[in-house]
Amino acid sequence: MDGEPPSRPPPRVNTAAGVEHLSQADLRVETHQVVTAEGTVEASRVPDLTDAQFRDLYRWLVLQRTFDERATKLQRRGQLGTYASGRGQEASIVGSAFALADDDWIFPAGREAAALLMHGVSMRDLLLYWRGVEDASRMEGANVFGVAIAIGSQMPMVTGKAWGMQLAGDDAVAVGYFGDGATSTGAFHEGVNFAGVLGVPAVFYCQNNQYAISLPFSEQTAADTVAQKALAYGVDGVRVDGNDVLAVYNAMSTARARARDGRPVLVESVTYRRGAHTTSDDPTRYREEEEVESWAARDPVDRYRTFLADRDLLDDVDEAAVREEVDEMFDEAVAAADDYPHRDVDEMFVHLYEEPTPELARQMEWYRDFLDDHPEMDEYVHQRERG
Repeated sequence: MDGEPPSRPPPRVNTAAGVEHLSQADLRVETHQVVTAEGTVEASRVPDLTDAQFRDLYRWLVLQRTFDERATKLQRRGQLGTYASGRGQEASIVGSAFALADDDWIFPAGREAAALLMHGVSMRDLLLYWRGVEDASRMEGANVFGVAIAIGSQMPMVTGKAWGMQLAGDDAVAVGYFGDGATSTGAFHEGVNFAGVLGVPAVFYCQNNQYAISLPFSEQTAADTVAQKALAYGVDGVRVDGNDVLAVYNAMSTARARARDGRPVLVESVTYRRGAHTTSDDPTRYREEEEVESWAARDPVDRYRTFLADRDLLDDVDEAAVREEVDEMFDEAVAAADDYPHRDVDEMFVHLYEEPTPELARQMEWYRDFLDDHPEMDEYVHQRERG
């Protein structure tokens, strides 16, 4: 035995030691709901909105759905590069944005058309964005950050913006939109952790639509819920039925109020993406039609229509007129996007920073010289001059 390390005994569990452990099985996470899928209403939870506001909510739900339908068709005709539809998530998108103030900042993930339009982005610029026009990423005239295509990458910026607003004494919050897949990225954990440490006015709004692109929720995390992840960082968590627009409004209103008091909140909106991840995706390869149909039975627009009818508010809604109005707005936006000036190669460089860096200026000059020396490349550069 000389010269050999001492052996240790084989692992054994001393059950008498009384070691306690934390388990998510001991954690009860409620899902806030106002209107059930069957139409039953918890009257005490109905938000204090006017009849006009209740009807306006419905208009926005119809707008989100109509915009998704029209934009998807536009992409199929080759007039958009790609598109991420919010079909099935209308209540989650509209209810959350309806609870925000104009001074709040939104950090989008791409599926929230109605939220961005509600917050001041023009429909033309939204279409230009999906055409790949860099200028549209400025979201000019609205407190909206550029769409975070890299999953979860906006989370630290949500915290940074919220911290900046706090230091400036602004009475507003920063809201990050993202999907359940983003909660498995490092940027998500860094952003939420730092928000908890600093106590900034930030709301992290997760639309748990059950799929991280093609991976089901149960295969990308072992957590039972997204909301419970908040506790690890000392922030509050809320779980809400994302197909119930009134419940989502309640959840976001509450989260916003707490965030303004320096208590950041992680909201999990449980919903379902009934369409593809983007128009480049084929969801029939990774999910069953029965599953899609089961969520269709919980359709957020139908559910809210039932609520309005029970309150005798639906008679005052001319749904055909709403759809006609949205169609007309969409047609005008497409025409305005078509009239957007021809793009130039400079656009790739000038919008990256407020003031181009010397290195960017050098790259732009090199690229211009390259095109001058290789005029045959113009065919490739300008083949999609409007996106």
